[in-house]
Amino acid sequence: MFTFVCGNFALCCVTNRLKHLFLCSSSIPLISPPPPSPPRPMVPQLAPPKIPEGDRVDFDDIHRKRMEKDLIELQSLIDVHFDQRKKEEEELIGLKDRIEKRRFERAEVQRVRAEKERDRQNRIAEERQRKEDEEAKKKNEDEAKKKKVLSNMGANFGGFLQKAEHRGRGKRLTGREIKKKTLAERRPTLEIDNLREDALKQQAQEMWNWIYALESDKFDFIDHMKKQKYQIIVLLNRITSAQKFKKVHGKGKVGGRWK
Repeated sequence: MFTFVCGNFALCCVTNRLKHLFLCSSSIPLISPPPPSPPRPMVPQLAPPKIPEGDRVDFDDIHRKRMEKDLIELQSLIDVHFDQRKKEEEELIGLKDRIEKRRFERAEVQRVRAEKERDRQNRIAEERQRKEDEEAKKKNEDEAKKKKVLSNMGANFGGFLQKAEHRGRGKRLTGREIKKKTLAERRPTLEIDNLREDALKQQAQEMWNWIYALESDKFDFIDHMKKQKYQIIVLLNRITSAQKFKKVHGKGKVGGRWK
């Protein structure tokens, strides 16, 4: 009897356990298995091409030939570069030589011009001195002749001689006479009738140098005159300002009046 009861109890326990498992399995969602992947295509095995015995390639020979070609090209580029550099150096040397030659020629021309200008100035000075000597000599001769004539005319003309000498010494030249005298001293007469072509060219060059020097002096004088005018204007403005300041601030009461 006890065995039968125990067997029933065990059967009930097993039945309840199965029911519980069934209920739990019904609440869990079912996971479907993944679809099968498509079959991969079969890649045929490619075999390397067979090279005949007579057509085998020597890669070492190809590499060597390529290296030789690159070396030849590099050597040609180096040769071209050095040729170009040599050409540029020759051009630079030629340019320096031309510059030095031109500088020497310019210095030589300046030296020749300076010598010609110095000779011209010396000739002008000699000509001026000669004319002054001639004028002084002529004047002395004229005075000597006058004195001789007047002395021969008698003692009554002594006062007239003194007056004539005083008048000759005290006579002043006008502006026109001074200008004519200055131009005659500075501008000698040109004697070019019997000159050759080379002498005419030299004379023309000397005149050009003289005109160039005069123009340079004229420009310097004009610039100096402008500067002096500016300085005069500045000084006048300062004087005017000082006088105004003195008039304004110098007033005072003197004797009961403002002055």
